Amino acid sequence: MTDSVRKKILDKVDASKDHAIKFLQDMVAIPSVTGDEAAIQKHMHGYLTEVGLEVDMWETNWDELKKHPGYRPVDRGYENRPNIVATLKGTGGGRSLLLNGHTDVIPVGNGEGWSDNPWSASIKNGRIYGRGSCDMKSGVASHVLAVQYLKELGLTPKGDVMINIVIDEEVSGHGTLDTVIRGYKADAGISGETSDLFVQPACIGRIWFQIDIEGKPAGIQQRYLGISAIELGNKIVKAVQELEDERVANVKHALYPSAIDSLPCIIGSFQAGNYPSAFPASAVLKGSIGTVPSEDHEGVKQSLVKKIAEVAAQDPWMKDHPPVVKFVGYDAEASEIPVQHPIVQTVCDVYTEVTGKKPTISGRQGAADTRFLNKYANTPTVIFGPGSTAVMHANDEYVSIDDYLTAIKVMALSIHDWCNSAPTK
Repeated sequence: MTDSVRKKILDKVDASKDHAIKFLQDMVAIPSVTGDEAAIQKHMHGYLTEVGLEVDMWETNWDELKKHPGYRPVDRGYENRPNIVATLKGTGGGRSLLLNGHTDVIPVGNGEGWSDNPWSASIKNGRIYGRGSCDMKSGVASHVLAVQYLKELGLTPKGDVMINIVIDEEVSGHGTLDTVIRGYKADAGISGETSDLFVQPACIGRIWFQIDIEGKPAGIQQRYLGISAIELGNKIVKAVQELEDERVANVKHALYPSAIDSLPCIIGSFQAGNYPSAFPASAVLKGSIGTVPSEDHEGVKQSLVKKIAEVAAQDPWMKDHPPVVKFVGYDAEASEIPVQHPIVQTVCDVYTEVTGKKPTISGRQGAADTRFLNKYANTPTVIFGPGSTAVMHANDEYVSIDDYLTAIKVMALSIHDWCNSAPTK
């Protein structure tokens, strides 16, 4: 591509700034908490159709999904919760690219802790605020607008470009898994997840767990005859902390130099007893473990089981009444592609061109749907998005407008560079 064409693409994004901001504001203003994604997906379907793309929108067959090895149990089905793939057909002879992102967001409660309505999409100090602005409607918007602006410039690439917009990422990732089941794949992929504009070939995994503890019941007057589940639970909390210490000391990965940040192993919820004037004879502890690529996912689970069993065996009560460890809820494997992969290098080169700076290459400090594309779709996928991982899920969530516009530019040039190159034989 000539320098004049590249300048035309960058100028197009600059000239479309107001349109880009309004587009993202419209997305953020549509509430789309996981399970209630119909409105945002219908909105995106309408927009993508108007752009002139081939749009496939479908609802997941829950029964069929359950047959896939990547499925994880969830409490609700997928009626009126469609997934989308919008395709810009290439002219032929180029590499294909799949752009992946989700529109579901985490709950906002009644807006407690927010300075404004969580769905306001208000602009302050160069930022767009609102739930989903960061995680990750800005990433999705950068994909859509990059393709739209290329199309409007008459720069249809040789390879096909697929915009994959999914639901249920915050709970299971099943929207992306179902995209794979439906048969979509490409020569490479880019996920617009929060990355602070870092180029991220890897994401951590996340394992949720529950530990049920039974003490010895007693009346409150004769509480000295009982065994408090709170005291037992405190021992288990300490054991989980010890496991984190062991993992931080021993688990290494080049893209995760700060193990303490990458490998959280914590109890996040401790519920014990059921009445202020009753002896606490039972407790339920819930927590999560972070993993890095190359770890044995099931082996990490067993390390927790083993640690709890070892601690229980040293306790006079728990040795005969051991806690029960269960793995329930979110369960995502870590995933990575080589740093040297051509899609990583493409995004890195374009980022430098757009910003004049070398990109930071790192591992994402959060799970991502890339695990399904890498493992089941033979679509090596890199993460690059305008949102900040430190801001996602926070009150007063926001995205920098400058970062958002930079992401559109990087996406547009990356699409053009990748999809106009011939596939590797």
